[in-house]
Amino acid sequence: MIRSKNPPEITARGAMIGMAWAMTPLVGIQMYLVFMTWLFTKKFFKWDFNLPVGLAWTWVTNILTMPPIYYIFYVTGKIMMGEFAERTTYAKFYDLIKTVLNESGVVEALKAMCAVLIKDWGFAMMVGSLPWIVIGGWGAYKWTLWYVRRRQRTLLKRLENRQKRLEQKIKTKQEKFERSVEKAEQKMEARQQKFEIKQKQLEKKLEKTIAAQEEASGNEIKEDTL
Repeated sequence: MIRSKNPPEITARGAMIGMAWAMTPLVGIQMYLVFMTWLFTKKFFKWDFNLPVGLAWTWVTNILTMPPIYYIFYVTGKIMMGEFAERTTYAKFYDLIKTVLNESGVVEALKAMCAVLIKDWGFAMMVGSLPWIVIGGWGAYKWTLWYVRRRQRTLLKRLENRQKRLEQKIKTKQEKFERSVEKAEQKMEARQQKFEIKQKQLEKKLEKTIAAQEEASGNEIKEDTL
């Protein structure tokens, strides 16, 4: 969900469809229903959603969460039908489910449980699940959309911070290089100045030597003349 390349809305739709089917008393076939919904909406309405996300959300109702969730459906259905006083207690509801689970394996238990639920409380549960389908689907859509967008903003912020750190690192290295170049230029300039000073000193010495030689030559000429 986090790393999906799809837009956030596609992922949120998957959560909505998965949660909507999860909020139905149809455990055991909810994943198939999500898949059929995906095929149907994509082919006839060009309306897509994230299938893996939708399949994952159906596991909201599982062998552990099914008893309380289904009882909520049952109670809601009784209230909607005006038969709240005639409802079965949760203890009786749970004991029956527990008995079914203890008698068989997981697959057989699910089949037996579905048969018992449909036979005894199926209509009330179907009616009661309707508002929860809307609430659950809408809630899953909004929450997933918020979460994915928030995650994307967080990742974008991290990327921006990483980019800033990289730019700062490059800037620091560039400044260090520029300082090194500046120091090298200063050294070269200092050496150049020393060279020029020595050159001037040599020129002065040479001038003095030439002057001394000329003076000596002049004195010799004067002596020869005398």
